[in-house]
Amino acid sequence: MRILLIEDEPKIADFICAGLAERGCEVRHCSDGHRGLELGRGDAFDAIILDVMLPGRDGLSVLKALRAEGVRTP
Repeated sequence: MRILLIEDEPKIADFICAGLAERGCEVRHCSDGHRGLELGRGDAFDAIILDVMLPGRDGLSVLKALRAEGVRTP
């Protein structure tokens, strides 16, 4: 399973990435909303884990933009 993690807190991101990797998931991580939106648009992910408070662009606006563009990744 390919998962995109958009999280700006390094300790939280490391914890989530390690846990998902232990379960066999391939995790791509970025730490700001602008980059997360780019990645969410371009790559095919099975799921996106999205923080709400992000630098650059908040998580809710990232989600709204992805949905407006037809991205339906859970």
